[in-house]
Amino acid sequence: MAPEVRLSGPDNEPLGIVPLQEALRMAGELDVDLVEIAANASPPVCRLMDYGKFKYQEQKKAAEAKAKQTVIEIKEVKFRPGTDDGDYNIKLRNIRRFLADGDKCKITLRFRGREITHQQLGLNLLNRLRDDLADSIQVEQFPKLEGRQMIMMVAPARAGGKKPAGAAKPQADGAAAAPEAADKA
Repeated sequence: MAPEVRLSGPDNEPLGIVPLQEALRMAGELDVDLVEIAANASPPVCRLMDYGKFKYQEQKKAAEAKAKQTVIEIKEVKFRPGTDDGDYNIKLRNIRRFLADGDKCKITLRFRGREITHQQLGLNLLNRLRDDLADSIQVEQFPKLEGRQMIMMVAPARAGGKKPAGAAKPQADGAAAAPEAADKA
């Protein structure tokens, strides 16, 4: 430790450059701690403060910041290509509830055995879901085949009068079809 330190008082008022022993004596008189703030400065910067109270206030600020953060969970709802209307409606109701709570939904359609040869059935089911939820969702990931599962990610629709993302899908298909047509020409 350096022989002199730049000292700040309990209310962060500058007390100037004082010898280290003097700073320790002042801390003892005021019944506070001498805390080194910037060790690399020349001379080192120290502050007179109640360190326990300081740590408590920092923890309190961190807890407040954590409480203010909203945690968005991803809820998964699983379908099969042969999901009947009754089950479909229950799962649709659950998805609506998750979205109303502000959570994202991962909609998984699992193919078993030779069902994988009928991917169009799965795509039709996911498109039907997208159309049924068009007023309350924003599609984050359009149906995509990953192994034996077709996955679609949806999030609650944003406020502000924007069109639902489900309505934008035909444009994406048209944009994707244009380069294919250019390749054939």
